Amino acid sequence: MRIVLRENVEKLGQRGEVLKVADGFARNYLLPKRLALEATPGNLKRIEQEHRVLEVHEAREKQESQALASRLSQLSLTAVRKVGENEVLYGSVTNADVAELLEKEGFVVDKRKILLDDPIKTLGIYEVSIKLHHEVTANVKVWVVKE
Repeated sequence: MRIVLRENVEKLGQRGEVLKVADGFARNYLLPKRLALEATPGNLKRIEQEHRVLEVHEAREKQESQALASRLSQLSLTAVRKVGENEVLYGSVTNADVAELLEKEGFVVDKRKILLDDPIKTLGIYEVSIKLHHEVTANVKVWVVKE
């Protein structure tokens, strides 16, 4: 059976590809899970139209992310923490803390998009990356100072 994939299917193909698969695989797995459609001229046209709409949406999202990245790159955040001996913090500065600091500045960013390998445990100036889009990453300076 000839099908058109609606989504990327592991070990089979990418979205929009026209493939020939076993009838049972198509009827019992791909079609019921809405991963594919039969490759009729109407369905091919529909998939192509969905793809164009998705490309426009993706381009708009990328442009918005780039604008946000340029504003974020000019931003400098300050985290005030209590410190012990040897300038070591009590606790640490995590990606959730950075998200909270960004929110205070008027930027709403999901804490999972803040790329911080390990929590910050010492005073200093740090570059923190924020993944806004799969192609756009912004860097924000975070100053960790003592209370």
